[in-house]
Amino acid sequence: MANIFANIPRELTTELFEDIVKNDAVQIERIVSKGHISPESGWYEQQQNEWVILLKGHAIILFENQNKVHLKPGDYVEIQALQKHKVSWTDPDNETIWLAVHY
Repeated sequence: MANIFANIPRELTTELFEDIVKNDAVQIERIVSKGHISPESGWYEQQQNEWVILLKGHAIILFENQNKVHLKPGDYVEIQALQKHKVSWTDPDNETIWLAVHY
């Protein structure tokens, strides 16, 4: 047994990515951000679909078509394979905890 809110480092100099489950069909990961954003250059454009839910904190995802999705706890979004996107903001004062399912 484990807890999604446990074992978070006090100092998050880089965004934390941890696999919870991973096999050939699916990857479920915990992501912890604190003011972290996607690199300025380029976009995420992954080969799999991704479903992500925000469990704690606040964030903004920007899509290539300039649509912005503001996420608060409990909000989730499905990102289709090859859909260009980036995280443009996460709360710099509080942890943002995501659960991402890649399939």
